[in-house]
Amino acid sequence: MPYRIDDRLELALRASNEGIWDWNIGSDEIHYSGRILRFLGRRRDEMPHLFRDTDLIHQDDRDEFVRRLEEVLQPGADDLFAIEPRLQVTKRGGEWHWFRIRGVVVRDEEGQAIRMAGSMIDITRRKTVEQELLEERHLMRLLIDNVPLNIYFKDSKSHFTLVNKSMATWNGFGDPNEVVGKTDHDLFREDHADQALKDEQQILETGNPIFGYVEKETQPGGDEAWVLTTKMPLEDRGGEIIGTFGVSSDVTELVRTQQSLAETAAALQQRNDEIEEELSLAREVQQALLPHDYPIIPQDGQNGGRLSFAHRYIPISGLAGDFFEVFPIGPNAAGLFICDVMGHGVRSAIIVSMLRGLTERLHQSAEDPGEFLSQLNGGLAAILQKADMTMFATAFMVVVDLEKDELRYASAGHPAAIIRGVEGASLLPLGGRGPGPALGLFPEGTYETRSMKMTGIQQLLLFTDGIIEVENREGEAFLQNRLVQVVSEEQCEGVEALLDRVLARVLSFAQSQRFDDDVCLLGMEIGELSLER
Repeated sequence: MPYRIDDRLELALRASNEGIWDWNIGSDEIHYSGRILRFLGRRRDEMPHLFRDTDLIHQDDRDEFVRRLEEVLQPGADDLFAIEPRLQVTKRGGEWHWFRIRGVVVRDEEGQAIRMAGSMIDITRRKTVEQELLEERHLMRLLIDNVPLNIYFKDSKSHFTLVNKSMATWNGFGDPNEVVGKTDHDLFREDHADQALKDEQQILETGNPIFGYVEKETQPGGDEAWVLTTKMPLEDRGGEIIGTFGVSSDVTELVRTQQSLAETAAALQQRNDEIEEELSLAREVQQALLPHDYPIIPQDGQNGGRLSFAHRYIPISGLAGDFFEVFPIGPNAAGLFICDVMGHGVRSAIIVSMLRGLTERLHQSAEDPGEFLSQLNGGLAAILQKADMTMFATAFMVVVDLEKDELRYASAGHPAAIIRGVEGASLLPLGGRGPGPALGLFPEGTYETRSMKMTGIQQLLLFTDGIIEVENREGEAFLQNRLVQVVSEEQCEGVEALLDRVLARVLSFAQSQRFDDDVCLLGMEIGELSLER
């Protein structure tokens, strides 16, 4: 039968870009408009029967297509046929496009379907966008539900419109939809809910968000928790504020930890104050043990001895590892001892105390500096071994013997002392063996005593390495050679002036204008022989 259609319908279909089809169910003849043929990329003679040849339909949509078709053809069924399957737009192996197919069933007096006609349009673009939106929505929901944060949206009346799984679980609900429609007054104690409502109303009125503040949530049962919350205005696409949304995270353990740390800090502060008081006492004791009066050598000097002494002691912390002693050895000799213990603080101060006690016991054997250092080393090594401690100290011992007119000296890993005469200054020579081992490392360590005549010697300077290890801006250390040069300059009036000059020159060299290690300087000046003698 020839296909006819009203002119107005033809214009409407042409404007909507839809094609039409007409299926005579009795004869099983089907007619397609040219637009449908163009949609599917087929000639009329090769176009299959859409409702019989289901290979044209994507396999994932095929069963649903057949089921819906069978339903609409049933006697007395709904006359409207509507489905959106994917169809192959070219021959076998071609692309698949989405189509919207609509049809109306014409029935006989007994309700049997005798004809069905309708339209078809390619909706691939729309479907693609819908799929992308669905995928985007799925990903967004997947993110919202799986981040370890409580996320929620509220309307202008502060009713929850959407919450994520974390938010629902946090408030004791199994399904996020159970929270929708509720307010904070349904979830929390009244005081907390009132404050939350006040904050949200302020956001609605001003549009100003509230960023990252810690609030305490109290549930009706009395359970307390702390959350870090950010609340923002919720705007529609036109920029109008229609509600609020927020993100919060559980920081209960953090807050409790901070509270615990604050309590611990207070206890530690109290304990630190007690320790500082004890350290202050230790510093006072250590300072009190430093020599303040020097021996008169020779002891029968009527107007003072030939030897005059001075020191500069600069600890960088309260308890230092440097110390020195000046003590008489008989009526005509003096021992000068300087020591630098490894490190700083309490451990070093303990070793200093040990060494002080040992040196006092060994004063009588100090006439031989090498033997003095050997006995001192043995005593310290034995103590450290019993205490299972690894510590050491360097030391330098000088005996100034006026009766024999000589210097005797020995080194335990310590820089050699500097002597100054009329021809300048130089280091005391340590010989081919060099300094002996540091104190406390080897119980059987031995130390060589060397000697030299005092003729021409005017001043003597002992020092610890804090004075020679300071660095300038280029990272270059001061070192012994510069210290010798400073001592070599024109003679100072007295040993006190010499020590002041040394300190001034070293500090001007240092980049930081300060010392980074304990500094100890011990100086001695040899006066002229009295005419009365």
